[in-house]
Amino acid sequence: MSEQDTICAVSTPPGEGGIGIIRISGRNAVIIASIIFKLSKDRSLDMVRTHTIHYGHVIDPATGETIDEALVSIMLGPATYTREDVVEINCHGGMMSLWRTMAILISAGARQAEPGEFTKRAFLNGRIDLAQAEAVMDVISSKTDLSHRAANEQLRGGLSAEVARLRDQLVSLIASIEAGIDFPEDDIVTRSADQLANDIAQLTAEVERLLSSYSYGRILRNGFATAIVGKPNVGKSSLLNTLLKQNRAIVSEVPGTTRDVLEEYLNIAGVPIKIVDTAGIRHSHDSIEKEGVRRSLAAIKSADIVLVVLDGSQPLTAEDRQVLNHVIVDKAIAVINKSDLPRNMQQINEPKMQVSISCNTGTGLNDLRSAISCMVTQGIACSGEYAWAINQRHKTSLEQTKDSLQKAQESVEAGLSLEFVALDLRCGLDALGLIIGATYSETILEQIFTNFCIGK
Repeated sequence: MSEQDTICAVSTPPGEGGIGIIRISGRNAVIIASIIFKLSKDRSLDMVRTHTIHYGHVIDPATGETIDEALVSIMLGPATYTREDVVEINCHGGMMSLWRTMAILISAGARQAEPGEFTKRAFLNGRIDLAQAEAVMDVISSKTDLSHRAANEQLRGGLSAEVARLRDQLVSLIASIEAGIDFPEDDIVTRSADQLANDIAQLTAEVERLLSSYSYGRILRNGFATAIVGKPNVGKSSLLNTLLKQNRAIVSEVPGTTRDVLEEYLNIAGVPIKIVDTAGIRHSHDSIEKEGVRRSLAAIKSADIVLVVLDGSQPLTAEDRQVLNHVIVDKAIAVINKSDLPRNMQQINEPKMQVSISCNTGTGLNDLRSAISCMVTQGIACSGEYAWAINQRHKTSLEQTKDSLQKAQESVEAGLSLEFVALDLRCGLDALGLIIGATYSETILEQIFTNFCIGK
């Protein structure tokens, strides 16, 4: 595959719809489009003005058959998404029209785009940096208004500007050190050891501030993991269905109906909440149910919040105690279900946050949402400094940068030669560059863009 190829792909989701869009990008985009698209008037696409839209028909050049009635947008580079010539064919939304149009485009000389290849070309052609390219997928996959805003801020360059500012400071520091090393006869004024250590410490603090937004970003992208746990038949699946306002999980009076982990998303306080319904925790000889219990216990360990569902109409049992013993009380909410029935459950001291509800009548569900919102707010309060948030790749690069800065500071404090200090600082500069793509490898690009959908 070559970046010089002209690529094409369906850029709208599969299925039936009012409009289906095929995007073409590359040096021959207009030429190839003109082979398969005929304007309503006796004109050619290569004669029309850029950034205009035209009515006509998609024609199979081999048979002369009309495939579809369509509109075509012509956008000549560099003022395009990829900075290449781009053509977009707006067909009817049925998949057959799109597939047949794609087939004749490929026959005319284009090739099927790889996942994320349009955005990859935007990066390689300098329209966006690597952090902005990643934000494109975050915008597409955002689940709440808050996560969408964070992704948009990163797409606009919020994170990139912070990283660029740190790189400029680091470059200036390296330049002053290396000037003193390379031109000692010129009496260049260099920083004292104390000044140098202080400058490195300030840079390290800036990097640590960026690192602090990782947990915020993880929650916005992946959701605040909230596990619903409890013994069988206390109303876990009913609670999931009630929160979602749909019958997502099977509800039955037969204990052990839920055998696997179910995941769905809610929007609470603007944060995506990944609700995980688990199998009832109890001792069982059934191999499938035992596996379900094992996964439930794993969900408890990995969850940000654990909703421990208890049957308020019955006394606590050994199985209830077993569940309570597995949770970390600081991240647990006791959800005492069946409040519409007389309460027979004794008082419990832990967890401290407790809510009484009835999945049958809906009583107490707003209180439960408020309790979850409270825990969510506590979980992300420390990350409100930035409108955007770093991802795992950024975190790894920042940790490498921090490690290099700390080594440089240790070298300064140990009185080592400035060559060693400059070397460590350059390693930190390279690690920072990985975030925005100032330095990158094909492996990094492959890891990022293979997660994209085809057509973007």
